[in-house]
Amino acid sequence: MTVAFTTDVLVVGSGPAGSSAALFLATYGVDTTVITKYSRLSDSPRAHITNQRTMEALRDVGVEDTLVAAATPWEWMGNTTFCTSLAGEELGRIPSWGTDTARRARYELQSPSPMLDAPQTVTEPILMQAAQTRGVKVRFDTEYLSHEQDDEGVTTMVKDRLTGVTYGIRSTFLVGADGARSKVAADLDLPYEGPGAVGGSMSIVFEADLTRFVEHRPAVLYWMLQPGAEREGVGLGVLRMVKPWTEWMLMWGYEVAAGPPDLSDEFIRELAVMLVGTDDFEMKVTSASPWTVNHHYATRIARGRVFCAGDAVHRHPPTNGLGSNTSIQDSYNLAWKLAHVLRGTASPALLESYDAERAPVARQIVERANASIADTGKILEALELQDTSDVGRLRAQLALRTAPGPDGERIRAQLREAIAYKEYEFDAHGVEHNHRYASGAVVPDGTPEPEFTLDRELYAQPTTWPGAKLPHAWVEVNRVKTSTLDLAGKGEFAIVTGIGGDVWANAATRVADELGLAIGVVSIGPGQPVEDPYGTWAQLREIEDSGVLVVRPDLHVAARASRAPAAADEAAEWLGAALRAVLGR
Repeated sequence: MTVAFTTDVLVVGSGPAGSSAALFLATYGVDTTVITKYSRLSDSPRAHITNQRTMEALRDVGVEDTLVAAATPWEWMGNTTFCTSLAGEELGRIPSWGTDTARRARYELQSPSPMLDAPQTVTEPILMQAAQTRGVKVRFDTEYLSHEQDDEGVTTMVKDRLTGVTYGIRSTFLVGADGARSKVAADLDLPYEGPGAVGGSMSIVFEADLTRFVEHRPAVLYWMLQPGAEREGVGLGVLRMVKPWTEWMLMWGYEVAAGPPDLSDEFIRELAVMLVGTDDFEMKVTSASPWTVNHHYATRIARGRVFCAGDAVHRHPPTNGLGSNTSIQDSYNLAWKLAHVLRGTASPALLESYDAERAPVARQIVERANASIADTGKILEALELQDTSDVGRLRAQLALRTAPGPDGERIRAQLREAIAYKEYEFDAHGVEHNHRYASGAVVPDGTPEPEFTLDRELYAQPTTWPGAKLPHAWVEVNRVKTSTLDLAGKGEFAIVTGIGGDVWANAATRVADELGLAIGVVSIGPGQPVEDPYGTWAQLREIEDSGVLVVRPDLHVAARASRAPAAADEAAEWLGAALRAVLGR
């Protein structure tokens, strides 16, 4: 076999996981090559919800503003509507993605970054272009065939789909980001749990100006209760906004055993008219494809020098909008670790923490997304229906919603409760932010994990407990309002301290020299380089003024000490030991 070239990291796949892995790695100075069997980036706007934690990762590498400019803004995302059709009877709405007044405050307190709706056709080119600008090489029409690991690296066999030529690529590490049918994951024989395929659905993307039906209730999603709709036994179809308000994705379920229907022009038009509720609109279909509703996650996501990310290791429906977000966050977790191992500042043992930290997240989000599918069934239960096959009963129960008397009052109360319960899908802020890693890349401080005083899935609850994400607070640097998240990251470690913490700054200089490691020093407080004018950081830090937080490149807390020791040598000894433990040295 001929090895055509070598690279530090070879990434298989150019979707959200692959393109973001390439971007993060390139930003950290890693020689990276991406291969994809396709001739172009995604032509489907599949993934779209972009949550704050993902935006924080993109902010860290300088592409947040680019995505904000190209995306549908936060304000237009939030009136998820349940109705019989766009033009028909409305059953109710639920404020979503933090757009409710009370929830918006919690979102803004948690992060400097907004929620966005950015279709994959927008996000992928932005990520990949930024990656290429920073030195990533991309080979389209290049199909992964197989790989072999040895003590020094990985040899990957690929095929040029234009010429039919096969050749090898030699890399130190391989990242399998090749989607839900990942051949890299299959070749690794990764173990999976979950029932697998649990339903069928189809996505039909079309252009139509439907402004008059939605401009008074702008949202990403409109759910339609229709006779015969089948989506995991739930009688609901979906119209999803792709571009306000002229491009849409229609989603409709089918029984997996029966297979997808014939997606003829007539069938598609019939579905669209049914969900819009009138035939008084013109439409142009741009794509139509079936897909499988999955409930499948890998319990191990890496072996040796090969790491899998994204849909390759967590396969689930699009409910909760967790797909591309979790994929990008997988890559954010992995990239800095690969970079430090390649630089020689970390031992390969550091890479074991990727599996330990992200495999539990894969399970969590697959379970949550599938639970949200089941939760939608509460809408039917509220109408006291088993399904929507009996059109007469469906109409009778819908009529009760506007009827006086005890039956109507009961139906209305049940519907309000069922729709409100969908906050576990559309406002699961805690699912997005409350990850607390436990691995060799986190040094416990001997304190018990803080309890969640609010619902763990609904509410983000910041803490500096080792393993948690560094809390966001607005501070001031040279009179410029700055997030605490902007004071760390950038592929390097940082320490955060305050008045009386000079001993930690001196320790960081000494340890940085010993380990050949860049360590940023941040001191927050009155008269310090970073001011805390609102006192917010002092409330969030959970350490004394002289204490210290050791922050990883992915903005998670690696270690903390509540106060400074009396002796400088003790501070250097503690900090050195903590970083050696994290880095596997």
